[in-house]
Amino acid sequence: MQDVENLGRKNDVKETADGFARNFLFPKKLAKPASADAIKQMELEKEAAAKKEEEDLVATASVISQLDGQEIEISAKADETGKLYGSITAAKIAKVLSDKGFIVKRKHVKLNEPIKEIGDYEVALELDHGLEAKVKVIVGEELGKKMAESTDEVL
Repeated sequence: MQDVENLGRKNDVKETADGFARNFLFPKKLAKPASADAIKQMELEKEAAAKKEEEDLVATASVISQLDGQEIEISAKADETGKLYGSITAAKIAKVLSDKGFIVKRKHVKLNEPIKEIGDYEVALELDHGLEAKVKVIVGEELGKKMAESTDEVL
């Protein structure tokens, strides 16, 4: 019924010592006796899980096809040399993609290190089932500070 270390995975049929099964596995609901009905039920559950897994794979492939090649723009405060005062992390990229309507979590964004300079970056996304997409992240300087400085110069 559940994975048991050094014994087997969920939905496996294994033979164990009677005492181990009766005193440990059955009371903790980790396993149940392998009757004909239980085996039939297990097969139905395996089929349902396989069908759900296939549907999930198709949905993930659809998301990957939409994500691949997307461009996102992120503005951040930077100094004159283009160095950011903060950094752009995987969480920030995931949030921007989520705001665009994609279901992307921080763990899906593969960054070797946070982005700390203005520029264009190719970022890999690794979703479930090992499917990958590449997104172009354009990091630009926030306009608020520059706009204020240019307004002061005009006055």
